[in-house]
Amino acid sequence: MNTIPQARIHGVDDLRLDSVPAPECGPDDVIVRVRQCGICGSDLGYLAMGGLTGPDDPMRLGHELWGEVSEAGDNVTHVAVGDRVVVQPMSNGSNIGNGGGEGGFTPYLLVRDAARDPGSTPRLPDAMPDAWGALVEPLSVAQHGANRVAANAADSAVIYGAGPIGLSMVQVLRYRGLDNIVAVDLSARRLEAAANMGAVPLRGDDPALAQRLMELHGTREFFGMPMPASSLYVEATGARAVFENIVAQAGPGSRICLTGVHKEPANVDLVSLLAKELSIVAAMGYQHEFDEVIAMLDSGALDPAAMVTHHFPLSALDDAFAMARDPQQAIKVMIDCQA
Repeated sequence: MNTIPQARIHGVDDLRLDSVPAPECGPDDVIVRVRQCGICGSDLGYLAMGGLTGPDDPMRLGHELWGEVSEAGDNVTHVAVGDRVVVQPMSNGSNIGNGGGEGGFTPYLLVRDAARDPGSTPRLPDAMPDAWGALVEPLSVAQHGANRVAANAADSAVIYGAGPIGLSMVQVLRYRGLDNIVAVDLSARRLEAAANMGAVPLRGDDPALAQRLMELHGTREFFGMPMPASSLYVEATGARAVFENIVAQAGPGSRICLTGVHKEPANVDLVSLLAKELSIVAAMGYQHEFDEVIAMLDSGALDPAAMVTHHFPLSALDDAFAMARDPQQAIKVMIDCQA
């Protein structure tokens, strides 16, 4: 095996499956035989902007993945050949699929310096279904957001955006004991998935949305005006208008968790923010949440498989990305990297 295929961005909307040298395992490294790698919204964003590394250094793509250990260096003791592992792409500053030297849309992935950080390649529990492995990463993003905003069972939550992160947040909040969760989106497919996970689905273009929230979560008075009593809002769309609407709609004392990646500035009425004593907490990525999510999944209390709507072989990379751009059909698109 001298060369392997690797997805790389060469420019704006220019994604190619290149032939690159096969990885070599150093004494501190692990090579993972990648089984599945999910397409993230950030992957679509990287492609639309032409990548992070410039045309002379094609950007390797893919960071939501699991596989089996194919090789382990002499200094690696936390995993062995054949173990099922999930890859923490930001461990050791590797930035796998996020501007670093490696990317997960490939049959074999080099995880550098794994011996120095066992959290770079945590083992998956024996009873965990294979189909959940590549979902640990997006669930960890949601868990990090829930940790940052201190979500608890007493909250009544509204999640704007029922894509993979929004649906992951539904799962995480349900695990924390919340039973009063609303999911807001424009995609019937995604709202159906949210409903199947236990959320109340509402369309974002419903002119009576605020009234529906007050019916579901009760009301709070703000200078004599009734407002939804929802205590927790999650912005998982990355749409400026949605964030601005949340700030305007949120009742006194509400917390807002900002997880969507925004590409333009938003206008915020600071007087309203101050008068309502709103809290805006940003959450990006994850820290220690991989272990937390693996334990949550191992408990059997979560079943995130409904998020996965499509599978494509690595050889059909272009078709997979085209599908991932269609929110009316797709939620999470998986690449089977051994096909």
